[in-house]
Amino acid sequence: MAAETLDAVPAAPDRAVHVLDNPAWHSLTGRHAALSEGNEIARRYLPEVSPFAAVRSWDDPDVWDAVLDLVGPGQLFPVSGSDPALPPGWEVVARGAGVQLVETDALRPRPDDEAVLLGADDVPEMLALVERTQPGPFAPRTHELGRYVGLRRDGRLVAMAGERLQPGGWTEISAVCTDASFQRQGLATRLVLDVAHHIHERGDRALLHAAEANTRAIAIYERLGFQLRRRTVFGTVRTPSR
Repeated sequence: MAAETLDAVPAAPDRAVHVLDNPAWHSLTGRHAALSEGNEIARRYLPEVSPFAAVRSWDDPDVWDAVLDLVGPGQLFPVSGSDPALPPGWEVVARGAGVQLVETDALRPRPDDEAVLLGADDVPEMLALVERTQPGPFAPRTHELGRYVGLRRDGRLVAMAGERLQPGGWTEISAVCTDASFQRQGLATRLVLDVAHHIHERGDRALLHAAEANTRAIAIYERLGFQLRRRTVFGTVRTPSR
């Protein structure tokens, strides 16, 4: 069987390897190690925390066995930012183009007095908002990855943002979403700036990921002071059935 690949935009050949080239791995083996499982080659978040996973390097000759040992036969495994040639029996299930954005000096974070901290008691509302708005994967314990905040109207959660991946010195702003009835009021912008403020307070810098097709969100992030660092790919492969 011919090798199957995931299309990706390759990094510049002279660019040094950076934690942001493999942010999930550095998060899983760093601050979020206690929320992960796996081995020295492949790791994933606990399923109730997040569906994200990563490998140390797709060039490692033992990587395929390590992934198979981690998730089992016939299971899904996410692939991002790379273009591995799949061995026989492995299948590409999904692929999509994305972008990675990082803050610049133009970003002006600020706390929002109306933002409320969200936690375990708010999970049903958080999951319902995610279901309505589809900002990306969100599990019952995703809020444990970092600080999540929201805005309420008449007691109802209508906007949210928080922290996801935390590779050394960086924190990803994620789950940015607003209920359709409350969009174009600047609520998401306020929450992004609030989350970024608290990221700065602990000495990190902020980054974001977005689907390449989500041009409206990307334009908003760029106006806030983020810039494109790299184009990437988000994909999913299925391990072979034994």
